[in-house]
Parts: sequence; structure tokens; C-alpha cells
Amino acid sequence: FNGTMFCTAAASAARTALAGSGSASLRVRIAPFASRKATSGGGLGPMHQRRLLSEKAKQETTDAAAKDTAASANKAKAEAPPVAAEEKKGGGGWWNSAEFWGGLGALAGWGMSGAAISDAVNQGPEIISLNMTGVLIMYSSLFARWAYIVKPRNMLLCGCHVTNVVAQCNQMRRALDYKMEQGETEQVKDITAKAAATVASAGAFVVLGPTLQTMLSGANLGIVSTIAAADAGPFTVHFWAPMSKWLISGASFMDLNRPTDKISIAQYTALTLTGLFFSRYSLLVTPINYTLCSVNVALFGSSAWHLGRKINADYLTDEPAATVADADAEKKTE
Repeated sequence: FNGTMFCTAAASAARTALAGSGSASLRVRIAPFASRKATSGGGLGPMHQRRLLSEKAKQETTDAAAKDTAASANKAKAEAPPVAAEEKKGGGGWWNSAEFWGGLGALAGWGMSGAAISDAVNQGPEIISLNMTGVLIMYSSLFARWAYIVKPRNMLLCGCHVTNVVAQCNQMRRALDYKMEQGETEQVKDITAKAAATVASAGAFVVLGPTLQTMLSGANLGIVSTIAAADAGPFTVHFWAPMSKWLISGASFMDLNRPTDKISIAQYTALTLTGLFFSRYSLLVTPINYTLCSVNVALFGSSAWHLGRKINADYLTDEPAATVADADAEKKTE
């Protein structure tokens, strides 16, 4: 007991002296003594230490929770779809909505599928363009895949293209049967051989494409490697879907003087609207697809040209429209 009282008195005296003199040497001499007192069981040293440790643990827990919250916020911001950022930047609304324009494009696509079904029911096979029908089969096959993997995903568009593949295959069957009945067997064989070669080439590209892309991307060939690794590059459906649409526009441009009785109003109305809606939609999806935008501008122009000729011939002029028979007679005369 006397020893404890002595230690307490000595420590009190030392603190008083330290406060009064501010001597650095006194601090050095007293420090070991005070440390021994705090750990010897006398006074409140251990309790104070436990309290400090508890407060420190709480502070560390709070800091860790704050860091986790900040990291989660940064991760969510980094993973936010670019489309949402674009909509926020542009102020939102229907003009910057990928869903709005994608929905209109899908409805136009359904119009194209409906046109094929309507023509199959109400029109004869002689109006079917084999070139356009073959291109539409390829086009809808690629766009069904594109609509499924693009962001935001467009299942309405995917469904309409799957339907269109079935409808256009039926149109192709009707046209080939008609030509066989007309004795054009050689032309049918030629078309069948070309179709088989196209399917075989596409299958080989699908199988070998990923391997070739990996080789070119890692070969450090400058712009070639950059293009090969691009999100919308030539090894992705984001590239080939628009290219198939270029075939549609090309087929229209190469046949600008097509007899108007072979032009389907329903089909070309759908193609014209598709070109209009997709010109905007292609700039709102991820990845942004400038190739798709340019081809839809061209598709709109060429399809609107044919549609205008058809409407003019059928409803706005009294002159007889050019017919398939007239075109055949011209070829024979030449």
C-alpha cells in the first residue's frame, strides 16, 4: 500500500514539475516511470488503452465502409451504359431514346414481314424479285442476331427478322416453282448454286472468324490490328448486318428502272420507313454504328424512289404503267 501511494505521489509531483518547467530532460526521465505505472495495474492505464483501441476499431470500420461505398459508386458509374450517358447529355426525351427508335424500326420491320406474307396471299409469284428476296433472307438472318446482342437488346426487332426469314424463304420457293413451270430450269439451277456457295462461305467465316480475329488483333499490324479488334469490326455482326443492308440498297440502285408492276407497295413502304427510323436508331445503340447509319440513309433514298414511281404509276397518272411484258418485248427487240 505504501509503495502504491509513493508511486502515485511521485507521478503527481513529476507531472506538476513537467507542467511548470517544460523541461525536455524531465519528460525523458519521467516517461519510463509513467509507462511502468500504467502497465503495473495501478491507476486507469489499461482501461484507457482498451477504450482507445475500441474507438480506433470503430473508426477503421467506418472508414472501410466509406471506401466500399465510394468504390461501388465508381464501379456503377464506370459500368453505366453509354446510351444512358448520351441520353443524359442530350437531355433525354424521344429524340435520344434508343428504345423509341428501335421500337419504330421493329414495327417497320414487322411491316416488311407482313408485306411478304401479304404478297404470298394476294400477289402472284411473277412479281417476286429473286435478287431482292435472296438479299432479304441474308439481311434478316444477320439482323436477327444483331438485335439480340446489341445494347439495349431489341427482342421485338429480333422476332420480326426471324419471321421475315421464314416469309422470304416461302417467297423464294414460290418464285423458283414459277420459273420451273415457265421452263427456266437453267436459271433455277444457277440461282441454287449461287445460294449454296453463299451459305458455305458464310459458314466457313463463322467457324474460322474468331481464330483469324485473334491472330490479326495480336499481330501488331497497326490499323489492321485495330480494325480487327474493333467492337463493330469486320469480325462482328455489327459490321456484317449493315453490309447486308448495303446489298438491299445496291439492288435497288441497280434496278432504278424496274417495271412498276413488279414493285410491291407494301414491301417498299416498309423498306422506306426502315431506312428512315434506323438512320437515327443506329446512333443511339452500343456500339454506335456509323456504317448502319449511312446504309439506312441510302436505303431510304432508293426505296423511296421506287415507292414514288409505283404510286405515281398506279394512282397519279393516266398513262399505262410499264409492265413485265413490255420490258421483255424491249429486250427481245434489242
